[in-house]
Parts: sequence; C-alpha cells; structure tokens
Amino acid sequence: MHYLVIEDWTAAYANPIELVAGERLDLTGRAEDWDGHRWLWARSANGLEGWVPASLVDGAAGTVRAKAGYSARELTCRAGETVVELEATHGWVRCRAEDGRTGWVPERNLRRCPSAPDAPLREFGES
Repeated sequence: MHYLVIEDWTAAYANPIELVAGERLDLTGRAEDWDGHRWLWARSANGLEGWVPASLVDGAAGTVRAKAGYSARELTCRAGETVVELEATHGWVRCRAEDGRTGWVPERNLRRCPSAPDAPLREFGES
C-alpha cells in the first residue's frame, strides 16, 4: 500500500530499541496509550530503550520476552513524500521511503494514495 505523508514526522530517538524473537527485555513500568493502543517502555539486554507494543510482550515480571523481532526505528519524513507500507500496528505504519530508508510513522500522519489498491493493514506479527 502506498501512502502520502500529510504531516512532517521527525524520528524521536537516535538509538531505538531493537529486539529478536525470544529476547529477554525489562519493562520499566512506564506505559502510554497512543490513539487507543497500549505501548510499554522497555529495555533490551544490550541496554537500548524504547516503546514497544504491548502485544509484543510475553511473560510475567522478571521473565518477559519478545514474541517477535521488533525495531522501534522511526522514519523521518516530510509532507508530500510518498512511502510504502511494510506492516502496521498500534496506530503506526512501518514504511519504506523512496530512498530506501525504513521506519515507523504515525498512521495519522499518512493518507492512502488514491491510486493504491484498497487492502487492509496487516497487524504486527501477521505474515
């Protein structure tokens, strides 16, 4: 699916958390709702921190692991640019820019391109 960026977005974190499936992570207790979706602040084994979708977390306190691989890398983009959806979850769309960069952009900053086929967004972890 192709999207038009309708509002500038600047990546908030230079070194965001990145996880592999099964990797242990620590939850700090910090949580936030973003457009009706639950996000948790987490720290990876290598010390990187960032927001992760609540649906990514598996386990109880002390034994929390990532259900799937995940990178919190955001995509800095400007209004008027066109991006391609790679996946979507929790109000965010992971996109590829025309220059090949990839990262997450808030869904509210995007509009489906009129010529793009109408297909449902894939949720995080779906093939």
